[in-house]
Amino acid sequence: MKTNNTEGCALCNATWGEYYREIDGDNMLFCCNLCADAFEGMVAKVKENTGWEHIDSIELHGNYSKGRNCVARKGDEEFKYYFRTFSDGKMMTFEKR
Repeated sequence: MKTNNTEGCALCNATWGEYYREIDGDNMLFCCNLCADAFEGMVAKVKENTGWEHIDSIELHGNYSKGRNCVARKGDEEFKYYFRTFSDGKMMTFEKR
């Protein structure tokens, strides 16, 4: 799965960590387990809302404190949403946009 964060962590783009987790069959780089937990939870919510089995890419805009506006894509389909997490990586808010 591709994200627009290409410098580091798949969620926050931080370059200081080196934590890997398999998400949807892809070994993805995160800065820490909390970002991996948040990303994995977000992917699960997208799949739950769309019925998709796989996501091709996710575009993320925003940050931890204000939340993130995102677009998930699968082929020609797209799903727009906003999400925010607690400091432990658990979902606080998930809204379809």
